[in-house]
Amino acid sequence: MKSNHRQFNLSRRNSLKFVAGAIGTGILAARAGADLAAPEPAIAQNDSTPDAALQKLMDGNKRFVDRKRQSPHQDFGRITEVAKSQKPFAAILGCADSRFPSEFVFDQGFGDLFVCRVAGNVATPEEIGSLEFGTLVLGAKVLMVVGHERCGAVDATIKGSQVPGQIGSLIDAIKPAVESSKNQPGDSLENAVKANVMLQANRLKASPVISKLIQENKLKVVGGYYDLDTGTVTIIPES
Repeated sequence: MKSNHRQFNLSRRNSLKFVAGAIGTGILAARAGADLAAPEPAIAQNDSTPDAALQKLMDGNKRFVDRKRQSPHQDFGRITEVAKSQKPFAAILGCADSRFPSEFVFDQGFGDLFVCRVAGNVATPEEIGSLEFGTLVLGAKVLMVVGHERCGAVDATIKGSQVPGQIGSLIDAIKPAVESSKNQPGDSLENAVKANVMLQANRLKASPVISKLIQENKLKVVGGYYDLDTGTVTIIPES
């Protein structure tokens, strides 16, 4: 009888622990949902201006090209520093190509860049939402869309290649850029890559969240072209 009573108490105690845990998890989930629904905008690192943030990116790329990398914020001390919060100064929409690691190319480290990577650096709804979060909530001051030399996704679009699975969705997103760059002088692939960068940048600028930040001078959206042979990123001028 005593044994049964003890088992009942243990069972009751475990049930209470389970209920308390479930309630706690629900509260945390509700708080997380509230933060996403009504985010509190963050202040970017050093509270820099968009122009200063862009210059910081380009200075880092120059160090990379000149083989004078400082490799900032890449030690374990920095991991501890940013473990509980992040305030990246820049956001990057880049290609998933393995030859374009943003932190290396711009000589940055943990917590410096908010990076989204997808083949053809296309601005899908998911990428746009992520970058809205990176700019509005986390406080990135510059958003750069970066295409690169000899991009396979753009090349496949130009050639009209038949592709399996969901790869076709990427090609569909790039097609308008290929069409707009036809008959331009110079290398057709490079022209299409740059046109695609600006197409995706304009899609980002069409976001109500991002456009408002631009209007308030809290954000700059630019396009960049990465040279695989030299490691150089050049800003693509708006037409």
